[in-house]
This record gives sequence, C-alpha cells and structure tokens, in this order.
Amino acid sequence: MTFESILFYNASERLKECEVAQPDFFADLNLDQIVDAVTGTRRNYDLKPFFYIHLNDIEAIKYRQEVMKDLEAPTLSDKMRGFSRGMRQVRAYLQLIDKLFYKYHKEGWFLEAASVYCETLMDLRDSLVHADLKSRGLASFREYVASYIGSDAFASLRSETIALKTDLAGIEYCVIIKDGKIKVRKYESEIDYSADVEATFEKFKQAAVKDYRINLPEGTGMDHIEAQILDFVTKLYPEVFARLDKYCAQYAHFVDETVAAFDREVQFFLAWLEYLAKFKEVGLPFCYPRLSKENKEVYGCDTFDLALADKLVSEHSSVVCNDFYLKGPERIFVVSGPNQGGKTTFARTFGQMHYLACLGCPVPGKEAQLFLYDKLFTHFEKEENVKNLHGKLQDDLIRIHHMIQQSTSQSIFVLNEIFTSTTLRDGVFLSKKIIEKIMELDALCVCVTFMDELASLSEKTVSMVSTVAADNPAIRTYKILRKPADGLSYAILIAEKYRLTYDHLMERLP
Repeated sequence: MTFESILFYNASERLKECEVAQPDFFADLNLDQIVDAVTGTRRNYDLKPFFYIHLNDIEAIKYRQEVMKDLEAPTLSDKMRGFSRGMRQVRAYLQLIDKLFYKYHKEGWFLEAASVYCETLMDLRDSLVHADLKSRGLASFREYVASYIGSDAFASLRSETIALKTDLAGIEYCVIIKDGKIKVRKYESEIDYSADVEATFEKFKQAAVKDYRINLPEGTGMDHIEAQILDFVTKLYPEVFARLDKYCAQYAHFVDETVAAFDREVQFFLAWLEYLAKFKEVGLPFCYPRLSKENKEVYGCDTFDLALADKLVSEHSSVVCNDFYLKGPERIFVVSGPNQGGKTTFARTFGQMHYLACLGCPVPGKEAQLFLYDKLFTHFEKEENVKNLHGKLQDDLIRIHHMIQQSTSQSIFVLNEIFTSTTLRDGVFLSKKIIEKIMELDALCVCVTFMDELASLSEKTVSMVSTVAADNPAIRTYKILRKPADGLSYAILIAEKYRLTYDHLMERLP
C-alpha cells in the first residue's frame, strides 16, 4: 500500500479541508466547545478543519480507528510526541532565520534545523520499526519512512550535515582586541591559561553560599561586531564556508512534504487521546462504535454529553450516564419530562456520538452501535431575529422546512422543544406534522418536547422520560428511561412555579 495520508483513507478527501467550514449544528450540540478544548493546545497545527470533515465511508472510518487504537499504546504515543517536538524545533529554527540579518548566522541556523530534522527522522524510523503496529496507516507510513531514509537524497543530506557540523565545530581562531581594534587570526596552539587562572583563585573559594546571579535569557541574535568577526573567520576558512553556501542552496527545501503532512495529521489522533485521558482518569468509559449504513437499530450503553462532562469533571462533580436503543421499526426518541432534567443533554449526547463516530474517534460509552448518516440537522431554540420582520413561529417553520427539504432517509434530526412560541394546541398540531414527515422519510430523530401526545404517534416513536427522585419530584436524577410519558412531573413543577401546590395553597388560606 502506497502511503499518502494517516488521516484520510482516500487522499482526495484531504482536499476538502480547504473548503470546509464549521457545520451549522456544531453550536447546538456543543461540538464547538469540544473541538476548542481538543485543539486548544495545538493551535499552530490548524486542526479544526479536520474535525469539520464528516466521513461517510465505513472503510475510511475504520482506517482512522485502527490508527487511534495503535496510538493508545503509551510507548508509541510518547515516541510520536517526541517526533512532533523535533519537527516543531525544525520549524522554529527555519522561522528564526527570517528574523536574522547576517548571512552566515542564517546559514548556521539552517544547518542546525537540518541536523535536528535528520536525527528526528532517524529516531522516528527506529520507533516505528520496534512498534507492534496493527493499523494500515501507521504500517504504511513505517514503510514510507524506511524508504525515504534509505534514499540517496536523505543519505546525502544527513552525511553532508554531519560533515559540515564537524568541520565547523573544528574551526579554532583567536580574537585580538587592542586599542579599540579587533584582529582575527587562526589559532596557533597558544597556551590555554584558563586552568592556571582558576587554580590561582581557588584559594579564595568559600563554602557554598546563596547564588544571587540572575539567569538572563540567552538570545540567538548577533550584533554587528560578532557578525564582522564571523566575516573575518570565513576569510580564514573559505573552503568550509563555501561548502556551507552550496549546502544551503542545494537543500533549501529539505523537509519532505509527506513527513510534514504526517506531522500535522497525527496531531488529530494525539490531541483526541490526550483530551479523553482526563475523563478516563475518573472512570468514564469510551468505545469504538460499530457503524452501519443500513441497520438503524442503534444503541449506546453508559453514554454521556462530552461537553457537559468536561465542565463537570473540572468541577469534580459526578457525570450521569444514560442508555438508549432503537429496535425493529423504531426510529424516533420522544423525550419528555420536567425542565432541567437532562432531556436536552440526552439529545446532544445522541448527536455528538453520531458525529464523533463519523470522525473515527472513540465515543462516550461502554458500547455503541450507530448509524452512518449522510446529513445531521438540529433545531434548538434561537433568539427572535427582529431584522427579518418574521415572528418566532415563522422563523421556526422556515428553518424546519429547509431541513426537511434537504433530508433523506439516511439523515438524523435532533429537535429540541420546537414550536414553544405558539399555543399548546397549535404546537401539537405542527409538531405532529413534522414528526409524521420524518417518519415518512424513515430517518432517525431525537425530539425533546413537553407535548406528551408526540410520544405515542406510531410504532416508530419511543417514549423516553427524564426521571425525578421517587420521594421528591423536585429532585432530578438526570436519568432518561424508556417509559410512557405521563406529564406528572411536569405538572408538579408547573404547580411549584406558580405556587399552586397543596402546601403553597394551604399557606395562603386563612
């Protein structure tokens, strides 16, 4: 297999990166928060476009899953991070050159960048040779690296780099400063008096005392005097510096494009695994889901909203996990129950899991089987736009109509409390029409609603309810269970909101 990309099974998919933008549903599902957290420590790699490209090919997803599983091995991931550190150092040196003024100062840093590059590649090859790789992507890259390092071009680069560094390190010269003038000449085996000076002052040495010296940062710049001295040295050793000139011209673009692309793409996997580490430390499970384009019997065990979990783990709070499944003709979850009971979180979880699975990432949960969709649509409440002269209900209808027009039987809908701006009767009527349209499509859907009537429309709908504590309906458990919608918890909370419970009424009676 010829290596082209560690991230894309079909290298042509990489071209999408230039055109892709953040999907419309990202903010609704809090995927923007997740991607910000994952990529935050790697801003220089511009990883976000990789998280915006939805894969719709099972083989392409498996290709990524294999690489992710290989990189879960601590030894290999550490080696990859070491490779990335080396490549970052190479880029830093090359970028530094643009900020320097003097020719041989620039060429010295160029030589150092090439030296780091060569040794980084040699270390990478050794790491891959000794790794037990199962993924097609990394195994193919291992072959590419071995072939590249064995090429005449790399061998020449490395040998000339080592030879030049050795020759330059061997240059010795004397700087004579007298009467405000500087003279540079070759070193002529003069006696080194530094040891004698140290021995003379040894008797004045005291016991260990507090060190009041300040460590000043070492700069990489060169002032005009140092540059002039260097120019004198080049005249003393013209042959070595002529070779350096030729070397810099010959290897001006020494970084291999495939290696550079790999360095960027592998950050996708490393960043995701590092992000998951803090969740795994507190015992939250992740799995590689099974995916199908035909089977719509989806399920998830111990799943959770990753964005919310990030916040809760940071606050040292517990994360509530939920299960879900659809079987046979079932296609639509209708989630009802009291406000602030976890309904919207459940809907986001369903959407997040399907999207992340289509990136080839491990998803929250012990086990999952998910559907490989073509398009994902969300409808969450938005503020009314006063500029378009539409009412909120009209805006909602236009948005949903647009989604229905673009959807297919392979699509997924996540609807969160639609038509809250109209009367209950009209809301039920309009919601039924929308759900019936989605059922006609045979698409998957999660519909969060306070309208219990939607839960029993047909055999395609499944009622799920956010539950409350048995002894106190005001306490949410955040568990979402498959059970008939009864509206009792919601009624109690409405009564509490308007102070119409038995206790509240008794307090007001004389």
